[in-house]
Amino acid sequence: MVGRFLSPSPRTCPTLVPPSSASNPINHSLLLSLLSSVRPFHLHKMAGLFDKQADLYLDARPNYPSSWYSLLSDRTSLHSLAWDVGTGNGQAALALANHYSHVIATDISQAQLSRAPPHPKVKYLHTPLSLTENELVTLIGPDNSVDLITVAQAVHWFDLPRFYSTVTRLLRKPGGVFAVWGYNDIVVSDEFDVVMKKFHDTTLPFWDKKIEYLFDGYKTLPFPFEDVGLGCEGRPKAMEIPKRLSFGGFLGMVRSWSAVVTAAERGVDLLPEEVVKEFERAWGGSDLVRDVVYKAFLLAGKV
Repeated sequence: MVGRFLSPSPRTCPTLVPPSSASNPINHSLLLSLLSSVRPFHLHKMAGLFDKQADLYLDARPNYPSSWYSLLSDRTSLHSLAWDVGTGNGQAALALANHYSHVIATDISQAQLSRAPPHPKVKYLHTPLSLTENELVTLIGPDNSVDLITVAQAVHWFDLPRFYSTVTRLLRKPGGVFAVWGYNDIVVSDEFDVVMKKFHDTTLPFWDKKIEYLFDGYKTLPFPFEDVGLGCEGRPKAMEIPKRLSFGGFLGMVRSWSAVVTAAERGVDLLPEEVVKEFERAWGGSDLVRDVVYKAFLLAGKV
């Protein structure tokens, strides 16, 4: 049980998901699960998948609203050091640099890190799986030194007991905050959702089992940290990510799914021309740029 790595603490979590969301559960038609990079607590076989997806990932991922980082920053007592775990193309790390004096951004994928834009406040570090917990703490730490730890769209892949043990050591006590978030659906149109549901059903045999945490919006993800008012274990905070998205961007996103990559490696093409054409018709044409909304969820806590 992951909770054994943490000191017992009360976790009171108000109901954060609006009733309308509870009665209208997330449609799994568009699972954006694997746009994120592989993180240093994940299985080795996934690292190669994300190296292959690096270019598609860079173009396709939605931008997290700046207000999210303000919410988290307001809950840390100091603003000296932030650690973005599995930074991928550096999106979250660059945003954190607006709030913290120093940001360490780590990833297991060198291909992802090579595409991350430089920033004077951000230090990118490649963290291979061979690193022990003590080595990683020495690299990031020392103990009790990190004001904010973030994981965007990836914690579901981690070895949670190991990762939570590292978080517990590094997070500042008191005053530090640990936050994870993800997204698993996109709102486009009724017609489009029908096509996406049919396509998603074809991908099911090719997903990793750990994706279930993302499928259910982190509602079953173990998160043994004290509530700070931004979602807690069993009750993630519902969020939204608005975006202007082209049809080409949508296709890039779908092609970056690990299920699609895995299927192709097994000789199965999940996106033949007829499927792409069906998507295009439901989208409204290849030249149309749409206003879409990604359905997201957040968990945050302290030790």
